[in-house]
Amino acid sequence: MPAAQSTLVLLAHPHLDSSRINAALAGAARDCPTALVHDLYAACPDGHIDVEREQRLLEEHNTIVLQFPFYWYSVPPLLKQWMDEVLLEGYAYGHGGDALHGKTLQVVTTTGGPAASYRPAGYNRFSAVDLLLPLDATAHLIGMDYPDPLIFHGVRTWSDGDVRAAAARYRAFLDAPVREAAA
Repeated sequence: MPAAQSTLVLLAHPHLDSSRINAALAGAARDCPTALVHDLYAACPDGHIDVEREQRLLEEHNTIVLQFPFYWYSVPPLLKQWMDEVLLEGYAYGHGGDALHGKTLQVVTTTGGPAASYRPAGYNRFSAVDLLLPLDATAHLIGMDYPDPLIFHGVRTWSDGDVRAAAARYRAFLDAPVREAAA
C-alpha cells in the first residue's frame, strides 16, 4: 500500500450493485488517492471474514471510514459481524488491546428518510447522531477519535444532480484530512 493512502473506507452495502447513492459515494472514494476502498460484501461473499487481513488493513491506515446505508437503526449485518470478529479483546480493547489507539473512526451513512424524521418530533423519535451512539461508544472503547458522522439524509428522493453533489461533497470530505495535515 502506498504511504499516501491514510484512509481505509470500509464499505458495507449488501446490495451495492443496485445502489445509486452508496455506489456513487464509493466511486468518489475510489477516486481519492489517499483512500483505499474495501468492500466488505465483495471481500467476504460467503460471510467468512479473514480477521488477520482485516486487522492488518486497520493497522495500515490512520483513519477508518465506515460507509454504509443506515439499516434498521444500525449497521448492515456483515459490518456488525466484522466488528464482532475483528475488534477483539486483546487487539482493539482490554489488556494489550491498543492496536487502534489514536486513530480516527469516521462514520459516513445514508438514510432513506428525510432529516426531519430524525428528531424527537419525527417518526424515528431520535436524531441519527443519537442512533449512532453505539459506534461512538465503540470508538471510545477502542481508543479511537470519533468526529461527527457525515450523514446523507433522504436519499430515496434524490435527483441525479443531488447524487453528483453528494459524491463531490464526500470526495472533498475525504480530501480534508490531507489538507489539514499539510497545513
